[in-house]
Amino acid sequence: MPSPISTSTSTSTSTSSTAAPPVTLGTHRAVVVIGGGQAGLSMSHCLKRRGIDHVVLEKNRIGHEWRERRWDSFCLVTPNWQCRLPGFPYRGEDPHGFMLKDQIVRYLEDYVRSFEPPLMEGVSVTALGGDPVGGFRVSTSAGDCHAQQVVIATGGYHTPAIPRLSARLPERLTQLHSSEYRNPASLPEGGVLVVGTGQSGCQIAEDLHLAGRRVHLCVGSAPRTARRYRGRDVVDWLEDMGYYSMPVHQHPLKDRVRAKANHYVTGRDGGRDIDLRLRAREGMHLHGRLTEISGERLKFADDLKQNLDQADAVAESIKTSIDKFIADQGIAAPEEARYVPVWEPQPHDDGLRTLDLESSGLGSVVWSTGYRADYGWIEVPIFDGRGYPVHHRGVTAAEGLYLLGLPWLYTWGSGRFSGVGEDAGHLAEVIQTRQSRTPLVSRISILNELALGS
Repeated sequence: MPSPISTSTSTSTSTSSTAAPPVTLGTHRAVVVIGGGQAGLSMSHCLKRRGIDHVVLEKNRIGHEWRERRWDSFCLVTPNWQCRLPGFPYRGEDPHGFMLKDQIVRYLEDYVRSFEPPLMEGVSVTALGGDPVGGFRVSTSAGDCHAQQVVIATGGYHTPAIPRLSARLPERLTQLHSSEYRNPASLPEGGVLVVGTGQSGCQIAEDLHLAGRRVHLCVGSAPRTARRYRGRDVVDWLEDMGYYSMPVHQHPLKDRVRAKANHYVTGRDGGRDIDLRLRAREGMHLHGRLTEISGERLKFADDLKQNLDQADAVAESIKTSIDKFIADQGIAAPEEARYVPVWEPQPHDDGLRTLDLESSGLGSVVWSTGYRADYGWIEVPIFDGRGYPVHHRGVTAAEGLYLLGLPWLYTWGSGRFSGVGEDAGHLAEVIQTRQSRTPLVSRISILNELALGS
Protein backbone atom coordinates (compact mmCIF):
# COMPACT_ATOMS: atom_id res chain seq x y z
CA MET A 1 0.00 0.00 0.00
CA PRO A 2 1.37 3.46 -0.82
CA SER A 3 2.99 5.51 1.90
CA PRO A 4 0.49 8.05 3.26
CA ILE A 5 2.86 10.90 2.43
CA SER A 6 5.61 11.36 -0.06
CA THR A 7 8.08 13.21 2.13
CA SER A 8 9.18 10.17 4.15
CA THR A 9 8.53 6.46 4.49
CA SER A 10 10.55 6.09 7.69
CA THR A 11 8.91 4.42 10.67
CA SER A 12 11.29 5.99 13.19
CA THR A 13 9.65 7.36 16.32
CA SER A 14 12.19 10.15 16.67
CA THR A 15 10.40 13.44 17.06
CA SER A 16 13.23 15.91 16.55
CA SER A 17 16.39 16.46 14.58
CA THR A 18 19.60 15.29 16.25
CA ALA A 19 20.90 18.86 16.00
CA ALA A 20 17.91 20.38 17.79
CA PRO A 21 18.45 21.27 21.47
CA PRO A 22 16.28 19.42 23.99
CA VAL A 23 13.01 21.14 24.89
CA THR A 24 12.65 22.15 28.54
CA LEU A 25 9.58 23.35 30.38
CA GLY A 26 11.01 26.44 32.04
CA THR A 27 9.25 28.49 34.70
CA HIS A 28 7.35 30.75 32.34
CA ARG A 29 5.84 30.30 28.90
CA ALA A 30 3.74 32.58 26.79
CA VAL A 31 1.62 29.59 25.76
CA VAL A 32 1.39 26.00 27.01
CA VAL A 33 -0.35 23.49 24.75
CA ILE A 34 -1.59 20.44 26.68
CA GLY A 35 -1.81 17.36 24.46
CA GLY A 36 0.40 16.29 21.56
CA GLY A 37 -2.14 14.60 19.28
CA GLN A 38 -3.21 16.00 15.95
CA ALA A 39 -4.92 18.94 17.70
CA GLY A 40 -1.94 19.93 19.82
CA LEU A 41 0.48 19.55 16.91
CA SER A 42 -1.77 21.66 14.68
CA MET A 43 -1.82 24.34 17.36
CA SER A 44 1.96 24.25 17.64
CA HIS A 45 2.38 24.63 13.88
CA CYS A 46 0.15 27.71 13.84
CA LEU A 47 1.91 29.26 16.86
CA LYS A 48 5.40 28.55 15.54
CA ARG A 49 4.52 30.09 12.19
CA ARG A 50 3.60 33.29 14.07
CA GLY A 51 6.76 33.21 16.19
CA ILE A 52 4.86 32.75 19.46
CA ASP A 53 6.77 31.17 22.35
CA HIS A 54 5.14 27.92 23.47
CA VAL A 55 5.68 24.33 24.54
CA VAL A 56 3.60 21.22 23.79
CA LEU A 57 3.18 18.72 26.64
CA GLU A 58 2.28 15.15 25.67
CA LYS A 59 1.55 12.61 28.41
CA ASN A 60 2.70 9.64 26.36
CA ARG A 61 4.37 9.75 22.94
CA ILE A 62 3.32 10.91 19.52
CA GLY A 63 0.54 8.74 18.09
CA HIS A 64 -0.22 7.06 21.41
CA GLU A 65 -3.99 6.92 20.92
CA TRP A 66 -3.59 5.38 17.47
CA ARG A 67 -0.90 2.93 18.61
CA GLU A 68 -2.38 1.77 21.89
CA ARG A 69 -6.16 2.22 21.76
CA ARG A 70 -6.97 0.86 18.29
CA TRP A 71 -7.30 -2.73 17.06
CA ASP A 72 -4.86 -4.26 14.56
CA SER A 73 -7.04 -3.92 11.45
CA PHE A 74 -8.14 -0.37 12.28
CA CYS A 75 -8.22 2.16 9.46
CA LEU A 76 -9.66 5.60 8.86
CA VAL A 77 -13.32 5.86 7.88
CA THR A 78 -12.76 9.12 5.99
CA PRO A 79 -10.65 9.24 2.80
CA ASN A 80 -6.96 10.10 3.03
CA TRP A 81 -7.47 13.42 1.22
CA GLN A 82 -9.24 14.68 4.33
CA CYS A 83 -5.95 14.45 6.24
CA ARG A 84 -4.91 18.08 5.98
CA LEU A 85 -3.07 19.19 9.09
CA PRO A 86 -1.67 22.75 8.84
CA GLY A 87 1.19 22.81 6.34
CA PHE A 88 1.01 19.06 5.85
CA PRO A 89 -1.83 17.82 3.63
CA TYR A 90 -1.86 14.21 2.48
CA ARG A 91 0.60 13.82 -0.41
CA GLY A 92 0.43 10.09 -1.04
CA GLU A 93 -0.66 8.10 -4.05
CA ASP A 94 -4.01 6.96 -2.65
CA PRO A 95 -6.06 10.06 -1.75
CA HIS A 96 -9.33 8.11 -1.89
CA GLY A 97 -8.00 5.22 0.20
CA PHE A 98 -8.05 4.83 3.98
CA MET A 99 -4.85 4.82 6.02
CA LEU A 100 -4.20 1.87 8.32
CA LYS A 101 -3.28 2.33 11.96
CA ASP A 102 0.49 2.23 11.47
CA GLN A 103 0.26 4.64 8.54
CA ILE A 104 -1.66 7.13 10.66
CA VAL A 105 1.09 6.99 13.28
CA ARG A 106 3.72 7.52 10.59
CA TYR A 107 1.75 10.48 9.20
CA LEU A 108 1.88 12.13 12.64
CA GLU A 109 5.56 11.32 13.14
CA ASP A 110 6.42 12.78 9.76
CA TYR A 111 4.35 15.85 10.59
CA VAL A 112 6.47 16.39 13.70
CA ARG A 113 9.67 16.05 11.68
CA SER A 114 8.38 18.53 9.12
CA PHE A 115 8.39 21.52 11.51
CA GLU A 116 10.04 20.33 14.78
CA PRO A 117 7.59 21.61 17.40
CA PRO A 118 8.81 22.42 20.93
CA LEU A 119 7.48 19.08 22.16
CA MET A 120 7.98 17.33 25.48
CA GLU A 121 6.84 13.68 25.49
CA GLY A 122 6.20 11.70 28.66
CA VAL A 123 5.08 14.80 30.61
CA SER A 124 1.73 14.63 32.43
CA VAL A 125 -0.23 17.71 33.45
CA THR A 126 -1.64 17.09 36.92
CA ALA A 127 -3.36 20.41 37.56
CA LEU A 128 -4.28 23.61 35.77
CA GLY A 129 -5.38 26.61 37.80
CA GLY A 130 -5.52 30.36 37.70
CA ASP A 131 -2.54 32.29 39.00
CA PRO A 132 -3.03 35.31 41.33
CA VAL A 133 -0.51 37.31 39.28
CA GLY A 134 -2.40 36.59 36.06
CA GLY A 135 -2.29 33.76 33.58
CA PHE A 136 -2.27 30.14 34.71
CA ARG A 137 -0.37 27.74 36.92
CA VAL A 138 0.43 24.50 35.10
CA SER A 139 1.52 21.64 37.38
CA THR A 140 3.26 18.80 35.57
CA SER A 141 5.36 15.71 36.18
CA ALA A 142 8.34 17.80 35.00
CA GLY A 143 7.68 20.68 37.41
CA ASP A 144 5.47 23.74 37.59
CA CYS A 145 5.21 26.44 35.00
CA HIS A 146 3.45 29.78 34.68
CA ALA A 147 1.67 30.32 31.36
CA GLN A 148 0.09 33.49 30.08
CA GLN A 149 -2.22 31.43 27.86
CA VAL A 150 -3.11 27.73 27.71
CA VAL A 151 -4.61 25.53 25.00
CA ILE A 152 -6.23 22.30 26.18
CA ALA A 153 -5.90 19.90 23.23
CA THR A 154 -6.61 16.61 24.97
CA GLY A 155 -9.81 15.78 23.05
CA GLY A 156 -12.94 14.49 24.74
CA TYR A 157 -12.36 10.73 24.89
CA HIS A 158 -10.42 10.11 28.08
CA THR A 159 -11.75 7.29 30.26
CA PRO A 160 -13.31 4.10 28.83
CA ALA A 161 -16.97 3.96 29.85
CA ILE A 162 -18.18 0.50 30.88
CA PRO A 163 -21.70 0.31 32.35
CA ARG A 164 -22.10 -0.91 35.92
CA LEU A 165 -24.30 -3.66 34.54
CA SER A 166 -21.06 -5.44 33.58
CA ALA A 167 -20.46 -6.41 37.21
CA ARG A 168 -23.34 -8.89 36.98
CA LEU A 169 -21.68 -11.05 34.34
CA PRO A 170 -20.14 -14.36 35.48
CA GLU A 171 -16.44 -14.11 36.37
CA ARG A 172 -15.50 -16.79 33.83
CA LEU A 173 -16.25 -14.37 30.98
CA THR A 174 -13.46 -12.16 29.66
CA GLN A 175 -14.56 -8.54 29.56
CA LEU A 176 -12.75 -5.70 27.84
CA HIS A 177 -13.40 -2.25 26.47
CA SER A 178 -13.14 -1.62 22.74
CA SER A 179 -9.91 0.33 23.35
CA GLU A 180 -8.33 -2.92 24.62
CA TYR A 181 -9.44 -5.12 21.72
CA ARG A 182 -6.66 -6.06 19.27
CA ASN A 183 -7.73 -8.98 17.06
CA PRO A 184 -9.97 -12.10 17.07
CA ALA A 185 -7.12 -14.38 18.16
CA SER A 186 -6.56 -12.30 21.31
CA LEU A 187 -9.94 -13.37 22.71
CA PRO A 188 -10.62 -16.73 24.35
CA GLU A 189 -12.49 -19.43 22.46
CA GLY A 190 -16.25 -19.23 22.23
CA GLY A 191 -18.76 -16.65 21.11
CA VAL A 192 -18.26 -12.93 21.55
CA LEU A 193 -20.87 -10.40 22.65
CA VAL A 194 -20.19 -6.90 21.32
CA VAL A 195 -22.21 -4.20 23.07
CA GLY A 196 -22.72 -0.99 21.10
CA THR A 197 -22.98 -0.15 17.41
CA GLY A 198 -21.10 3.08 17.05
CA GLN A 199 -18.16 3.03 14.66
CA SER A 200 -15.96 0.93 16.97
CA GLY A 201 -18.65 -1.61 17.88
CA CYS A 202 -19.70 -2.26 14.28
CA GLN A 203 -16.15 -2.51 12.99
CA ILE A 204 -15.03 -4.83 15.80
CA ALA A 205 -18.11 -7.05 15.34
CA GLU A 206 -17.32 -7.24 11.64
CA ASP A 207 -13.64 -7.97 12.34
CA LEU A 208 -14.66 -10.93 14.51
CA HIS A 209 -17.34 -12.11 12.08
CA LEU A 210 -14.98 -12.11 9.09
CA ALA A 211 -12.53 -14.19 11.13
CA GLY A 212 -15.18 -16.87 11.63
CA ARG A 213 -16.04 -16.06 15.24
CA ARG A 214 -19.62 -16.43 16.48
CA VAL A 215 -20.74 -12.88 17.18
CA HIS A 216 -23.69 -11.50 19.13
CA LEU A 217 -24.14 -7.76 18.60
CA CYS A 218 -26.30 -5.41 20.69
CA VAL A 219 -27.61 -2.87 18.20
CA GLY A 220 -28.17 0.64 19.52
CA SER A 221 -29.43 3.84 17.95
CA ALA A 222 -26.29 4.93 16.08
CA PRO A 223 -26.94 6.01 12.47
CA ARG A 224 -25.20 4.64 9.41
CA THR A 225 -24.22 5.95 6.01
CA ALA A 226 -23.45 4.41 2.65
CA ARG A 227 -19.79 4.36 1.67
CA ARG A 228 -20.42 5.40 -1.92
CA TYR A 229 -23.36 6.76 -3.86
CA ARG A 230 -23.81 7.82 -7.46
CA GLY A 231 -20.23 7.35 -8.44
CA ARG A 232 -18.43 8.96 -5.50
CA ASP A 233 -17.61 8.46 -1.85
CA VAL A 234 -20.36 9.97 0.26
CA VAL A 235 -17.70 12.00 2.12
CA ASP A 236 -16.75 13.63 -1.19
CA TRP A 237 -20.36 14.65 -1.79
CA LEU A 238 -20.79 15.96 1.78
CA GLU A 239 -17.60 17.98 1.46
CA ASP A 240 -18.84 19.66 -1.71
CA MET A 241 -22.20 20.28 -0.04
CA GLY A 242 -20.51 22.14 2.84
CA TYR A 243 -21.47 19.73 5.61
CA TYR A 244 -17.98 19.48 7.12
CA SER A 245 -17.62 23.27 7.33
CA MET A 246 -21.11 23.96 8.74
CA PRO A 247 -20.75 25.82 12.08
CA VAL A 248 -22.42 24.16 15.03
CA HIS A 249 -24.78 27.11 15.55
CA GLN A 250 -26.17 26.56 12.02
CA HIS A 251 -26.86 22.87 12.59
CA PRO A 252 -30.53 22.06 13.21
CA LEU A 253 -29.65 20.47 16.56
CA LYS A 254 -27.31 23.30 17.63
CA ASP A 255 -25.12 22.24 20.62
CA ARG A 256 -27.03 18.98 21.03
CA VAL A 257 -25.30 17.56 17.97
CA ARG A 258 -22.12 17.20 20.07
CA ALA A 259 -23.72 14.28 21.92
CA LYS A 260 -24.73 12.42 18.77
CA ALA A 261 -22.97 9.22 17.66
CA ASN A 262 -21.07 9.22 14.37
CA HIS A 263 -22.44 7.27 11.42
CA TYR A 264 -21.02 3.77 11.09
CA VAL A 265 -19.21 2.84 7.87
CA THR A 266 -15.77 1.38 7.16
CA GLY A 267 -12.64 2.06 5.15
CA ARG A 268 -11.66 -1.60 5.33
CA ASP A 269 -10.83 -3.41 2.05
CA GLY A 270 -10.88 -0.14 0.15
CA GLY A 271 -14.03 1.12 1.85
CA ARG A 272 -17.60 -0.22 1.93
CA ASP A 273 -20.89 -0.09 3.81
CA ILE A 274 -21.36 -1.84 7.12
CA ASP A 275 -24.66 -3.61 6.49
CA LEU A 276 -25.69 -5.31 9.72
CA ARG A 277 -28.66 -6.94 7.98
CA LEU A 278 -26.27 -8.62 5.55
CA ARG A 279 -24.10 -9.81 8.42
CA ALA A 280 -27.20 -11.21 10.15
CA ARG A 281 -28.09 -13.14 7.01
CA GLU A 282 -24.54 -14.54 7.07
CA GLY A 283 -24.91 -15.71 10.67
CA MET A 284 -24.16 -12.79 12.98
CA HIS A 285 -26.67 -12.70 15.85
CA LEU A 286 -28.28 -9.28 16.28
CA HIS A 287 -30.10 -8.15 19.42
CA GLY A 288 -31.59 -4.92 20.73
CA ARG A 289 -30.04 -2.92 23.56
CA LEU A 290 -28.80 -4.94 26.55
CA THR A 291 -31.19 -4.20 29.43
CA GLU A 292 -30.74 -6.90 32.07
CA ILE A 293 -28.29 -9.53 33.30
CA SER A 294 -29.73 -12.15 35.61
CA GLY A 295 -27.42 -15.06 36.39
CA GLU A 296 -26.74 -16.85 33.11
CA ARG A 297 -29.45 -15.01 31.22
CA LEU A 298 -29.24 -11.77 29.25
CA LYS A 299 -32.27 -9.76 28.23
CA PHE A 300 -32.45 -7.27 25.37
CA ALA A 301 -34.88 -4.49 24.53
CA ASP A 302 -37.44 -5.13 21.82
CA ASP A 303 -35.99 -2.33 19.69
CA LEU A 304 -33.80 -4.16 17.14
CA LYS A 305 -36.10 -3.51 14.19
CA GLN A 306 -36.59 0.11 15.19
CA ASN A 307 -32.83 0.70 15.46
CA LEU A 308 -32.05 -0.98 12.14
CA ASP A 309 -34.84 0.89 10.38
CA GLN A 310 -33.73 4.22 11.82
CA ALA A 311 -30.09 3.65 10.80
CA ASP A 312 -31.24 2.85 7.26
CA ALA A 313 -33.51 5.91 7.22
CA VAL A 314 -30.56 8.18 8.06
CA ALA A 315 -28.45 6.61 5.29
CA GLU A 316 -31.26 7.08 2.80
CA SER A 317 -31.87 10.68 3.90
CA ILE A 318 -28.22 11.45 3.15
CA LYS A 319 -28.72 10.02 -0.34
CA THR A 320 -31.80 12.19 -0.78
CA SER A 321 -29.75 15.28 0.10
CA ILE A 322 -27.10 14.22 -2.41
CA ASP A 323 -29.78 13.72 -5.09
CA LYS A 324 -31.05 17.25 -4.49
CA PHE A 325 -27.53 18.70 -4.64
CA ILE A 326 -26.85 16.90 -7.92
CA ALA A 327 -30.11 18.19 -9.41
CA ASP A 328 -29.63 21.75 -8.14
CA GLN A 329 -26.06 21.95 -9.45
CA GLY A 330 -26.80 20.24 -12.74
CA ILE A 331 -24.12 17.62 -12.11
CA ALA A 332 -23.87 14.63 -14.46
CA ALA A 333 -23.79 11.63 -12.10
CA PRO A 334 -24.82 8.02 -12.67
CA GLU A 335 -28.16 6.91 -11.30
CA GLU A 336 -28.15 4.38 -8.48
CA ALA A 337 -30.89 2.22 -7.03
CA ARG A 338 -31.76 2.74 -3.39
CA TYR A 339 -30.97 0.27 -0.62
CA VAL A 340 -33.33 -2.68 -0.11
CA PRO A 341 -33.11 -4.47 3.27
CA VAL A 342 -31.79 -8.02 2.89
CA TRP A 343 -32.86 -9.26 6.33
CA GLU A 344 -35.61 -8.48 8.84
CA PRO A 345 -35.83 -9.52 12.52
CA GLN A 346 -38.77 -11.83 13.09
CA PRO A 347 -41.22 -10.45 15.69
CA HIS A 348 -41.67 -13.76 17.51
CA ASP A 349 -38.01 -14.82 17.60
CA ASP A 350 -37.21 -15.16 21.32
CA GLY A 351 -33.51 -15.48 20.45
CA LEU A 352 -33.46 -11.78 19.62
CA ARG A 353 -34.57 -10.79 23.13
CA THR A 354 -32.79 -13.30 25.37
CA LEU A 355 -29.48 -15.12 25.45
CA ASP A 356 -28.43 -17.98 27.71
CA LEU A 357 -24.72 -17.55 28.40
CA GLU A 358 -23.96 -21.20 29.13
CA SER A 359 -25.79 -22.81 26.22
CA SER A 360 -24.59 -20.14 23.77
CA GLY A 361 -20.95 -20.86 24.60
CA LEU A 362 -20.15 -17.18 25.07
CA GLY A 363 -16.54 -16.61 26.11
CA SER A 364 -16.03 -12.85 26.05
CA VAL A 365 -17.71 -9.44 25.97
CA VAL A 366 -16.41 -6.34 24.20
CA TRP A 367 -17.90 -3.13 25.56
CA SER A 368 -18.01 -0.62 22.71
CA THR A 369 -19.75 1.90 24.90
CA GLY A 370 -17.63 4.99 24.39
CA TYR A 371 -15.65 7.20 26.74
CA ARG A 372 -16.15 9.73 29.49
CA ALA A 373 -14.39 13.06 29.51
CA ASP A 374 -12.08 13.63 32.49
CA TYR A 375 -11.47 17.29 33.27
CA GLY A 376 -10.93 16.80 37.01
CA TRP A 377 -7.43 18.27 36.78
CA ILE A 378 -8.75 21.63 35.50
CA GLU A 379 -9.33 24.01 38.42
CA VAL A 380 -10.67 26.88 36.33
CA PRO A 381 -14.49 27.44 36.36
CA ILE A 382 -15.30 26.95 32.67
CA PHE A 383 -17.85 24.10 32.92
CA ASP A 384 -21.61 23.92 32.63
CA GLY A 385 -23.92 21.86 34.87
CA ARG A 386 -23.17 18.69 32.91
CA GLY A 387 -19.40 19.14 33.25
CA TYR A 388 -18.92 20.17 29.62
CA PRO A 389 -16.48 23.05 29.04
CA VAL A 390 -18.32 26.15 27.82
CA HIS A 391 -16.68 27.90 24.88
CA HIS A 392 -17.24 29.67 21.61
CA ARG A 393 -15.10 28.07 18.92
CA GLY A 394 -12.65 27.02 21.61
CA VAL A 395 -12.46 30.36 23.41
CA THR A 396 -13.59 30.04 27.04
CA ALA A 397 -14.80 32.72 29.46
CA ALA A 398 -11.47 32.44 31.30
CA GLU A 399 -9.29 34.92 29.43
CA GLY A 400 -6.33 33.13 27.87
CA LEU A 401 -7.76 29.59 28.18
CA TYR A 402 -8.76 27.67 25.05
CA LEU A 403 -9.99 24.27 23.88
CA LEU A 404 -9.10 22.45 20.66
CA GLY A 405 -9.86 19.09 19.04
CA LEU A 406 -13.30 18.45 20.53
CA PRO A 407 -16.01 16.93 18.32
CA TRP A 408 -18.10 19.74 16.90
CA LEU A 409 -15.93 22.35 18.63
CA TYR A 410 -17.05 24.54 15.74
CA THR A 411 -17.77 22.26 12.76
CA TRP A 412 -18.23 18.57 12.00
CA GLY A 413 -14.56 18.52 10.98
CA SER A 414 -13.30 20.04 14.25
CA GLY A 415 -12.51 16.71 15.87
CA ARG A 416 -11.00 15.24 12.69
CA PHE A 417 -7.86 15.56 10.61
CA SER A 418 -9.93 17.59 8.14
CA GLY A 419 -11.00 20.54 10.29
CA VAL A 420 -8.80 20.77 13.36
CA GLY A 421 -6.26 22.90 11.49
CA GLU A 422 -8.79 25.67 10.76
CA ASP A 423 -9.76 25.82 14.44
CA ALA A 424 -6.07 25.92 15.41
CA GLY A 425 -5.49 28.82 13.02
CA HIS A 426 -8.43 30.70 14.53
CA LEU A 427 -7.12 30.22 18.08
CA ALA A 428 -3.61 31.25 17.04
CA GLU A 429 -5.02 34.56 15.82
CA VAL A 430 -6.89 35.06 19.11
CA ILE A 431 -3.75 34.20 21.10
CA GLN A 432 -1.60 36.56 19.06
CA THR A 433 -4.12 39.40 19.41
CA ARG A 434 -4.32 38.96 23.18
CA GLN A 435 -0.55 38.72 23.46
CA SER A 436 -0.13 42.00 21.59
CA ARG A 437 -2.60 43.68 23.98
CA THR A 438 -0.77 42.53 27.13
CA PRO A 439 1.37 45.49 28.23
CA LEU A 440 5.10 44.78 28.31
CA VAL A 441 5.39 46.20 31.83
CA SER A 442 2.76 43.69 32.98
CA ARG A 443 4.69 40.78 31.49
CA ILE A 444 7.94 41.95 33.12
CA SER A 445 6.15 42.38 36.47
CA ILE A 446 4.85 38.81 36.29
CA LEU A 447 8.30 37.45 35.51
CA ASN A 448 9.82 39.42 38.39
CA GLU A 449 7.22 38.18 40.85
CA LEU A 450 7.79 34.62 39.75
CA ALA A 451 11.55 35.02 40.09
CA LEU A 452 11.19 36.48 43.58
CA GLY A 453 8.77 33.75 44.64
CA SER A 454 6.15 36.38 45.47
